[in-house]
Amino acid sequence: MAEKNIKLMQGNEACVEGAIAAGMRFFAGYPITPSTEIAELSAAILPRIGGKFIQMEDEIASISAIIGASLTGLKSMTATSGPGFSLKQEGIGYGVIAEVPCVIVNVQRGGPSTGLPTSPAQGDIMQARWGTHGDHSIIALYPSTVREVYTTTIKAFNLAEKYRTPVILLMDEVIGHMREKIEIPNIDELEIYNRKKPSVGPEEYLPYKIKNGEVVPEMASFGEGYRFHVTGLVHNETGFPTSDQTLSENLIKRLVNKIEDNVEDIVEYEEYMLDDAEEVIIAYGSTARSVKSAVDALREEGIKIGMFRPITIWPVAQKQIEEIGKNVNRISVIEMNMGQYFLEIDRIAGKFTKVDKYNRVHGELITPEEIISFIKED
Repeated sequence: MAEKNIKLMQGNEACVEGAIAAGMRFFAGYPITPSTEIAELSAAILPRIGGKFIQMEDEIASISAIIGASLTGLKSMTATSGPGFSLKQEGIGYGVIAEVPCVIVNVQRGGPSTGLPTSPAQGDIMQARWGTHGDHSIIALYPSTVREVYTTTIKAFNLAEKYRTPVILLMDEVIGHMREKIEIPNIDELEIYNRKKPSVGPEEYLPYKIKNGEVVPEMASFGEGYRFHVTGLVHNETGFPTSDQTLSENLIKRLVNKIEDNVEDIVEYEEYMLDDAEEVIIAYGSTARSVKSAVDALREEGIKIGMFRPITIWPVAQKQIEEIGKNVNRISVIEMNMGQYFLEIDRIAGKFTKVDKYNRVHGELITPEEIISFIKED
């Protein structure tokens, strides 16, 4: 029987370990608090395993570098915080329309601008969804434990490869810097997904040709003998720009639908004490840890309350949230921002039940005691 690989690990460290396990072999980034450890550890590990690390001059160059590396076949990642995430948005949009798999980690801090560099926040929820311009969909994941950082990072790479799209991994300063004991699974226990390679030769290959009713085209790598065009313009199946109205609309719809039509495969969540709940709190990331403690305490007082924790923030778990709304008296959305995810929950569940919010933007974690007081107010 194999020995268990148990480590005391920081969230940012678990992110790197998960990325390596998923097959990351290229990292480009620019150090920024509170994500810096991700770059430091990537710089230490990647050269030892045949990977590549490069510190770029800024965040725009970093997102561009990982897109380029991914096009050569390397699983690629960058990491940043709010100010850098803002700079990466144009590159994220390029990755979306060019269908280039990559992972962007955002360890959130207080903002806007330089904001609160060493304090936790959850203010980039809507930016993750709508930060880049135009009609598009996006996948954004948000773990709540160090072990979950490890597994969710692997899932981020798998989804990026499967759907040929940038995937955003959200954390906050608390999750990035906290340490917990976790068990690292053996590599043969992990499910690792790799992009679908061409089934035809270079002379027949079309980089954006859809086969057999699938929504994700096969992807060749530069340097393998396949020559193809990549652009940020709307393009046809050859990769070259087009202004044809039908082709343009079909492309944008496919980019959206390949994610929105596969929510059952993409969406992950945790339900806690929902079976008999008359009231539910929705929270994510480090805030959900406080909420779980608050739910336990309120249950001891006889209050029938539960928690729904989205791990996949985008696309939203609409079906599950609608069902909750139909069966409870109130939903409270608790988050370290001014109510960003509340807007989405109210849109989905507000027609069925009362939706409240509790928010803090003071740079400190919302405590269980604050949550208990808020719930009891009504």
